[in-house]
Amino acid sequence: MKSWLELVYNTFKVFILFTGCTLLFYFGMVWVSQEYENYQRYDKPSGSAVKVMQMNVYDDQTWIERLFMFYQNGE
Repeated sequence: MKSWLELVYNTFKVFILFTGCTLLFYFGMVWVSQEYENYQRYDKPSGSAVKVMQMNVYDDQTWIERLFMFYQNGE
């Protein structure tokens, strides 16, 4: 009888440990999610930022010329 009660007690301890670790992991993930949800990734740059490339629109180019320009410039 004593070994049966000891088995139930050890099983209960493992269950409590597993539940505690699961809750800790869950609330940690919720905290990280909320931190990055409020993170503004697309703010306008401040300071002396300059535009890197200005795209000129050429209406007289064919699609093959545009494709070659894409392969040449990578843009």
